[in-house]
Amino acid sequence: MTDEGTGTVAETGTLGYEQARDELIEVVRRLEAGGTTLEESLALWERGEELAKVCRHWLEGARARLDAALAGPPEKPVEGGAGGGDGESSD
Repeated sequence: MTDEGTGTVAETGTLGYEQARDELIEVVRRLEAGGTTLEESLALWERGEELAKVCRHWLEGARARLDAALAGPPEKPVEGGAGGGDGESSD
């Protein structure tokens, strides 16, 4: 891809969510504005697909982290009850 504002797959892999989202917005804006050649439009579309995948990857990762946080830490079994009934004292 040689059109300004488009990148390669390798460049896409290093983008953060906000960067990918902002570039995707720009790609959509350019496509909606028209005035590009068929080849430029195809290059923009392909870039948009790559950027959408990056955004999806970040959002899926965020969802997994939220789900893990909402699930809370794994519960540890309480040994010996409230009184620490194992016969040992911490005095």
